[in-house]
Amino acid sequence: MNRPDPLPAAVPVFPLTGALLLPRGVLPLNIFEPRYLAMVRDAMAATGAANRIIGIIQPRFDGDPPPLYDVGCLGRISDFRETDDGRILIALTGISRFRIQAELDRTTLYRQVMADYDGFGEDRDEPEPLAAAARAGLEDVLRVYLDAQGLSADWEAVTSADDESLVTTLASVCPFDPAEKQALLEADDLADRAGTLTALMTFAQGTGSGDRPTLQ
Repeated sequence: MNRPDPLPAAVPVFPLTGALLLPRGVLPLNIFEPRYLAMVRDAMAATGAANRIIGIIQPRFDGDPPPLYDVGCLGRISDFRETDDGRILIALTGISRFRIQAELDRTTLYRQVMADYDGFGEDRDEPEPLAAAARAGLEDVLRVYLDAQGLSADWEAVTSADDESLVTTLASVCPFDPAEKQALLEADDLADRAGTLTALMTFAQGTGSGDRPTLQ
């Protein structure tokens, strides 16, 4: 398949606990730390495959610097706005997952890695739709999950959403813990991610974990 946009080998990364960016998903970010302001400005000014590119990845736990999970997701800055108080508001649109091959020696305020895209070649293709039973099961579990948390949904929007949009949105906004978010990121394909999502929502109903605060 023709892929007009090559992927960069060196990727600036934004370690962010609880953040989940998936291919074709969108992640809004409020940038205010000097090192990440520099990262965004460098990405906007970069040329070639690195233009507007930032990698989102979760830290495994606290540290200085914190160790990172092996797998993150490449995003392209699809919206950019500077505020009067010096912040930058951006939106990242997911392109492809990557695996860290090595972390580069620090030459910037922010961290950079060598990215390996092997095994994620299908991330840039439209996924196969879910089986009808899997889609129905996901919606059934979602109804119970939201009811258990005292929440409601626009069910017309839910039922009309395509499979990938629904799974990506739910995976991003549901208050799962960082390890669960990572499991959703590393799922093999859309069907596997939908199954993981269904299992996590089912588990949350039995543990009361729906009371956890939403991760930002």
